[in-house]
Formats: sequence, C-alpha cells, structure tokens
Amino acid sequence: MEKFFKLKANGTTVRIEVIAGITTFLTMAYIIALNPNLLTGFDTGSKLWNAVFLATCLASALGTFVMAFYANKPFAMAPGMGINTFFAIIVANIVTLTGSSYVQSFQAALCIILIEGVIFLLLSVFNIREKIAQAIPRSIRFGISPAIGLMLINIGLGSNAGVYDADGNVYYVMKDFFGALTPKILMKSMGGSYPMMVITVLTMFIGLFAIIIMAHKRITGSVLWGMLIASGFYWLMEALVVGVNPFASLANANFIPPFGDMISTTFFKFDFVTLSKIGWLSMIAIIITYCIIDMFDTIGALIGTASRAKMVDKDGNVENMKEALTSDAVGTIAGAVCGTSTVTTYIESAAGIESGGRTGLTAVTTGIMFLLSMFLAPIVAVIPAAATSAALIYVGILMFAPIKNLNLHDLTQVAPVVIMLIAMPISGSIGHGIGLGIISYTVLCIFTGRRKEVSLFTFIIAALFLLKFFLPI
Repeated sequence: MEKFFKLKANGTTVRIEVIAGITTFLTMAYIIALNPNLLTGFDTGSKLWNAVFLATCLASALGTFVMAFYANKPFAMAPGMGINTFFAIIVANIVTLTGSSYVQSFQAALCIILIEGVIFLLLSVFNIREKIAQAIPRSIRFGISPAIGLMLINIGLGSNAGVYDADGNVYYVMKDFFGALTPKILMKSMGGSYPMMVITVLTMFIGLFAIIIMAHKRITGSVLWGMLIASGFYWLMEALVVGVNPFASLANANFIPPFGDMISTTFFKFDFVTLSKIGWLSMIAIIITYCIIDMFDTIGALIGTASRAKMVDKDGNVENMKEALTSDAVGTIAGAVCGTSTVTTYIESAAGIESGGRTGLTAVTTGIMFLLSMFLAPIVAVIPAAATSAALIYVGILMFAPIKNLNLHDLTQVAPVVIMLIAMPISGSIGHGIGLGIISYTVLCIFTGRRKEVSLFTFIIAALFLLKFFLPI
C-alpha cells in the first residue's frame, strides 16, 4: 500500500485513510436509497427500483475504484444529485413523446448517459476537459470551494434532514424550525411529530459541536466520531422520548441483493430505438445540456475538494486533473452500463479529506463500503440524516478558507464570486453556479478595460452557458 498509494509522501497512514474513507461513505450513503427513489418515482420494491439500487452501489464503487487506482485521489463517486432529477424528467418526457413504458423510456435515457460518458472519456484522454478546467478564471477557481461550502451548509441545514408529520408533510430545520415565528406555532402545525424535530435539531448541533471540539484537539477521525456521537444521541432520544425502537427496521430487513432484477431490467439494456423516436434535434440538445452541466459539476467538485486537501498549485490548478477527469468519465460509463444516471465526483468527499484522507486508499475504502452496502443497506439506513448533516455543515465551514486568496478590493474578482456563492446553494447546481460566475467575470472584464485577461476558452465557456440558460431548445 505504501508503494502504490505513496502514503508517507502524502503525510498519511493506512488507519487515517480507512477512517477517512468510511467518513466519506457515511456522508454520502443517503444516495443509495435516494437515487432509486428519484429515478423510479419512489416505486419502492419494483424490479426497476431494485435494479437502480444495485446499479447505484456498483457504479459508485467502480467509479471510486478507478479514481483510487488510476488517479490516486481520495475522491468518491456516485450518481450526481440534481442531474439524477433531470434524468427522471427526461424519462417522463420520453414516455409522453413515444408512448413507451417507463422501463423502456428509462432504458432509452441510459443511452444518453452512455454517449455522454464516451464523449467525456475522449475529451479527457485528449486533455480537452483539463484545458477547459484551466480556462476557468483564477478568481473563480478560488471561489469554487467557498461556494461548494455554502452548498454543503445549505444541504445540511436545509434539505438533508427532514421530519414528516402524520399527513406526510415534510418539515426542515432551517426553513421550518428556525423559520417559525414561535415554537408554539410550529408545534401546532407538526402535531405529534414536533418532538422528532427537536431531536433532529439537537442531534445536528451536538454532532457539529462535537466534531469542532475534537478537531480543535486534533483527535484523529473527529468527523466520524462526531457522527457516531450524534447518532447515539438520536437513537437514545428516539427510544426514551418518542418510544420508538431505532433498530426496528432491522428485524425484517432483506440482506440479499436483487441481482436478477438488475440483469433483466437495466444491465447493458440500451434502447436506442425508443430514444430515436424523440427526434435527433431533441436528442442532441439533451446530450449537450447533460455534458455542460456534468462538465462543470465535476470540475467544480474536483477543484473545491482538492483545494481543501491542498492538492492544487498557486493558481488553483488540480494536480493529476487528467487522471481524475478520466476516472470520472469511466464512472459515468459504468453507471450507464449498470443502470443509473450520471456518476460524478462527490463534494461529500471533502468530509473524508478533512478526516485526513489524502490518497486513493481513502477512495478504495469508500468503494468497498459501497459494495458492502449492497448487502448491508438496512444497517446503513439507521444512521440518522441529522448526524450526516453535522458533518456536511462542518466541512462546508472549512471550505471557506480559499476566499483569502481573493483581492477583495477588486470588484471584477469579488462580484462574480459573490454571485457564484449565492447561485450554487440556491440553484443546487455546481455547474450553474460556475457558469454564472464565468459570465459575470467575462462581462465585467470586457467593460472595465480588462478584456485581455479573458482567454479564448473563457469566452467560449461564457457563450455556451449563455446559450444554455437562454436558448429554449
């Protein structure tokens, strides 16, 4: 391991890397159940749901292993959030346009993911994606990490941990608990679910403060330990206050992976005939849209997490970017083959990096956890979302560090970054946030007499995003 991953050269050990890999997995394990829910319309238990569940585990593991062994990076991969919702919308549109079944339309949409993956692989091999990444202005590159940090904080405090009432309405920590005029009003609205909201809020902040305190004392694995402390508190409160057995779901849990459903439904099931029925113009427009979104989601995630791990040079360029981007492309192809939407580099990898992960051994550990989750998914499911929120908020705070590299007195640098800081968490898209930042930077440079600072590639990227945002195809 030392020879292959260069542990000493990266200032790490096997123990640190394993803890980091587990930490990364726990912060992104939500995707195992959420991805099949989103891609199948919450059709839990169906053949397609089972197939997507397995595809999520397998494709995430395969992509992460490639990242580990080819790029030697501590980055984990899984089907991207946001773009998986876009995939589900495309499937529904194919159903409407062609009259095909949902499964047939799903298999047609997988063709788009395959084509995207092949395009990205070619662009990566010929260094075109790396040149696009390098064309991102220096100030924008330094702003990506803080913007992703805000996005993580927004996920942690906003959408990651929801509490459902008896009628199925969902309430969130920031919007509903801290947004309520008084606790009495929220209690009346939530009814018997209000105690769970209080437990969720307390769990989140107990975990966050525990992580910060242990990190301050330089305790190894502080993020993982903080999540475990938060989980323990949550389980105890569930049992003592709400009177619910937190491990009741394990009694009738099924630990046998449904391989047959994946093989018969999604594995190498590419329906190009159905896809062709939507028309070539529509198909090309969808592929281009997918490529633009995923291109900058991936580049943003790599730059942001690499910045936190100090794997960038003085200009914010990521070391071994070509290998990392190639690994990402292979992950996308693996996702298409197995039966899921675009597999991409996850910003939650920052949690493992903060735990000390610096090499591919961290990614290997995360990949193994994804493989095990095919058999141990019910056990992973008992980790409360509030505990993972604590880790996301903590990592989000840490990712603000690169902001110090900006010249805060230069509005042509600051304004695009501020726009990006707001755009990412609100839009939920790293790519769209970067796009708005680049457009703003380009326009400001042109009209402030600094046109020469904008490279040709930057002009092209800005133009592509303008077309994507405003051209109604």
